[in-house]
Amino acid sequence: MTTPKTILARFLFFLYLAGIAFLCFMHVDKLPDVQKFILGIPTDKIMHFGMFLPFPILAYLAYDHLTNKLGHAVLFALVTLSAGLLIAYGTEYIQGALPYRSMEIADFKADALALAISCVFVFIVDVTHLPVRKK
Repeated sequence: MTTPKTILARFLFFLYLAGIAFLCFMHVDKLPDVQKFILGIPTDKIMHFGMFLPFPILAYLAYDHLTNKLGHAVLFALVTLSAGLLIAYGTEYIQGALPYRSMEIADFKADALALAISCVFVFIVDVTHLPVRKK
């Protein structure tokens, strides 16, 4: 049975994915000018990192529900990371095909770093809630 919390989490995950699509495919010329670097890091790379950091957390809340085996936790982390990387690559690929955007491997690297860090965090949370085996 799907609980109201799960339905809400899945709806928020869907809204998040729609927001990612909007941010990745919108015309950037309509945005106000911002500083080019923050602490020496290009601002757009920080934005890409921030856009993909919530992906594993929201996926976990929407679909995992605290696994009860270590293998399940590892599998969920790998599937989530793979799905996030596919979405990140897909957005960059589509941006490369748009006349008003460009494909940048550095953006994908920022996305991948955020996904990896967040997946490790989610995996640790998941594993710490595994039932303790008694001998």
